[in-house]
Amino acid sequence: MPESPGVSPQDAVAVNTLRVGVMRLARRLRHQRVDRSLGLAELSALGTLYRCGAMTPGELARKEHVQPPSMTRIIGQLQERGLVRLEPHPEDRRQKTVTPTEQAEAMLEASRSQSNAWLTELAGQLSEEEREILRTAAPVLHKLAHL
Repeated sequence: MPESPGVSPQDAVAVNTLRVGVMRLARRLRHQRVDRSLGLAELSALGTLYRCGAMTPGELARKEHVQPPSMTRIIGQLQERGLVRLEPHPEDRRQKTVTPTEQAEAMLEASRSQSNAWLTELAGQLSEEEREILRTAAPVLHKLAHL
């Protein structure tokens, strides 16, 4: 595996192991969703709305790192399923805000609970030392995900 300047061979191995582990765990976690008929882009957009609150389609596109036309399509699909509603913007009549519905919030909560239960069961198979390492690593992984 090629090394980056200033990265030790041990760090390069750790990064590769982390990459593979995160990818495999993420793939397994995706299978824990309550509603598998939703695509990952739709689910991600719903999760962002749930965490951050109502926002314009443009703001949502920026947060999701997708182009506005793609977000328009995603919002349309979510709206057809009754998972979001478009409402007049409170300050700018030219714009709309996207808001998750109660149905979306219930589905996200159920999916989150199911995934957390599955992950808790997996973590229960680790030793106490490994669980302590996981508790220490979790905030670091969260930070990496948001850099």
